[in-house]
Amino acid sequence: MNLQRFGRPALALIGWSLSLSVWAFGDKPLKIIVPAPAGGTVDIAARVIGQQMSEDIGRPVVVENRAGATGSIGLGAMLKADPDGNTIALGPNNMLVEAPQVMKVPYDPLKDIVSIARVAFTSYVLVTAANYPAKDFQGLVEHLKTRKDKSSFASYGTGTVSQYSGLIFSSKAGLGMQHVAYLGSPPALQEVIGGQVDIMFDGMVTSLPLIRSGMLRPYAVAGKNRSRYLPDVPTMTELGYPEIQFQGQVCFYGSSKLPPEVLAKLRASIKKAASAPRVQQKLIDVGLEPDLSVDSAALLAENRLLSQRNAAIVKKFEIKAD
Repeated sequence: MNLQRFGRPALALIGWSLSLSVWAFGDKPLKIIVPAPAGGTVDIAARVIGQQMSEDIGRPVVVENRAGATGSIGLGAMLKADPDGNTIALGPNNMLVEAPQVMKVPYDPLKDIVSIARVAFTSYVLVTAANYPAKDFQGLVEHLKTRKDKSSFASYGTGTVSQYSGLIFSSKAGLGMQHVAYLGSPPALQEVIGGQVDIMFDGMVTSLPLIRSGMLRPYAVAGKNRSRYLPDVPTMTELGYPEIQFQGQVCFYGSSKLPPEVLAKLRASIKKAASAPRVQQKLIDVGLEPDLSVDSAALLAENRLLSQRNAAIVKKFEIKAD
């Protein structure tokens, strides 16, 4: 091939594509910090994408779990590392737009952290125990009204979308429900299944296996659109509750001090790995919706809006950290 006839722009593009196959940030392995325990959905996503990235770039990729403090421990560890592109994080955007509304974090989530790439999103679903008396959403509202001020809703933590959704639903429907916070979805869902708590707005990833096994009944999806996993279940917007529209983003994050060329290379490598068919299928298998359509600028703008919305919810309902 006569490269000279293509000129400098073409040579630059060829050099760029070749650079993706060789990690040019030194000899260190690429570290992906997951601010959650091993074995969870985000951890699985990090490992399957990390494995593909390792094959693509010819360097080891190490996943390090740093759980605790609603993601701030993991993000803090990422920010303490050298901003050379060798340490990034993967996690849900609630670490940036929900948790900081009710707890102090040692960084500015919208200035110190940059969203490198979104790889998937998840919806939220309103569920009860499968043997709950109400058979549909309208029946649920009517039944809860008969238990006004005596019913309760679970959440997987104070200051989360799970709590926000329950508070808005209870307020708008005039139910007077009591909030019961748990440390994560699994214990909360067990109480719902056991009948100790009436309802819960939970992430699709954790509720879907229990819905499929017949232990939970879904009434509505709190996402922007109906879920591919529950196509017959209406959205809260369809049911007259447009305020209850939440979606969890699963993104790669880095320090805002990362040089633009490093960010670009990371973004290209992540998107290449996350686009691999086996990676896409694994994300679907665990209940995530693969999506690479949103760029960093759009993610930042969206997170700013979400942060403002959540701050207003926290203020309205006077939510305090436990």
